[in-house]
Amino acid sequence: MRFRFIEDRRADYPVQTMCRVLGVSPAGYYAWRARPESPRAAANRELLEDIKRVHRDSHGRYGSPRIHVELKAQGHHASRGRIERQMRDHGVRAISVGPRRCRTTDSGHGFPIAPNLLGRNFAAAMRNQVWLADITYVWTGQGWLYLAAIMDLYSRRIVGWAMDEHLRAELPLAALRMAIKGQKPGAGLIHHSDRGIQYASTDYRQALQAAGFRPSMSRRADCYDNAPMESFFHTLKTELIHHRQYATRNEAERDIFSYIEGFYNHHRRHSAIGYISPVEMELKSA
Repeated sequence: MRFRFIEDRRADYPVQTMCRVLGVSPAGYYAWRARPESPRAAANRELLEDIKRVHRDSHGRYGSPRIHVELKAQGHHASRGRIERQMRDHGVRAISVGPRRCRTTDSGHGFPIAPNLLGRNFAAAMRNQVWLADITYVWTGQGWLYLAAIMDLYSRRIVGWAMDEHLRAELPLAALRMAIKGQKPGAGLIHHSDRGIQYASTDYRQALQAAGFRPSMSRRADCYDNAPMESFFHTLKTELIHHRQYATRNEAERDIFSYIEGFYNHHRRHSAIGYISPVEMELKSA
């Protein structure tokens, strides 16, 4: 194992230094290096190359569960445990960074509050049966950029989104209009959100009524009542936003658009839907 460590890092550190620190002789290392590679070692080396490729293609966003699923889909038969060991031994990890906070929900208003029709039952039998809506924030050099998004609960696809520098009701309304235009849902769809002023406003309630949707709202200050949307925002920030420093809001908008449409909807393997992408899940309901 120590010789393998030296071999993997010989381009970064002097061999003599690594041998001294690890308590092995340079002669022993070079003798080990001269021996023919065993079939197991060759298989592990090839597996590690494939792990790094999938990790790189996901821009560092995938950990061992999704890398295991992705490699299995490509015809590899390595177990998840073996993949985890290779990643741990070679320092391959999914990216993760802590957040910057901003308050987006103002529920201290006099508008009507819809009942909670979901009750944390986050399951849907088909697409366009239940939509979840929420708002999050992104820091830029020009100040906050706010993102309103709508998720189809069945497929976990983000079917509508809008971004702007304000938190007025026009922001989530733009996301709602995009979702309706793209999905063309029928009447009776449940639209679930928090009880913030944007979603309780007269304009938003009228838009839901015109579409024939059934409004549903979380309990006060309970993020778990809209857990799948909270999970999406956490994923977006962990895999993208916390690794960027945006000089402008336009720069952030382009990056978020690319993440949602270029990666998340079409390629990201989602644990809640059997490690397939939202678009693949959506096709099952076609």
